[in-house]
Amino acid sequence: MRKLTFGMNLSLDGYIAAPGDDIGWGVPSDELFQWWSDRVETTGLTLYGRRLWETMSSAWPTADQRPGATPAQIEFAGRWRDVPKVVFSSTAIAVDWNARLVTTGDAATEIARLKAEDGGPLDVGGATLAAAAMRAGLIDEYAIVTHPVLVGGGTPCFPALDSWVNLNLTETRTFPGGALLTRYETRH
Repeated sequence: MRKLTFGMNLSLDGYIAAPGDDIGWGVPSDELFQWWSDRVETTGLTLYGRRLWETMSSAWPTADQRPGATPAQIEFAGRWRDVPKVVFSSTAIAVDWNARLVTTGDAATEIARLKAEDGGPLDVGGATLAAAAMRAGLIDEYAIVTHPVLVGGGTPCFPALDSWVNLNLTETRTFPGGALLTRYETRH
């Protein structure tokens, strides 16, 4: 069974985006950016909800070709293009960049099927898609990077749940600028 990780940046007050889908508060330090890049390198398959897919696919496919792209951005862009992706959406009509589209059915059922396949670890991104996986008890690890900012509203990181999810802390790490990584494994 493949391991499923939910990795996300969030504000101290628990939001992944401020009102208006503003994520400008989550600009990573070079060290944190490298940490995210290394995660992409070791991921076997990334699962995206539509909104996060639109954000990522509008920035990373050609980021390495922009004037002034840093070596880290060039590296991340290549890694991002290379990792296979599944996009879950009932409204998107096409995807590209090494991705396939899932438009119908229950997301949790499809995620469970993907977990049962052979292959490397899975990452899930996007609040709505991750919420479906959380509610179904499919997430094995949470890798949360909390940024030292209060945004006062927006898109919450965690949904209302029907039951508690008990976790074991496996790692903490502070990055320049005060962002704090906390990694937890789900207690089954």
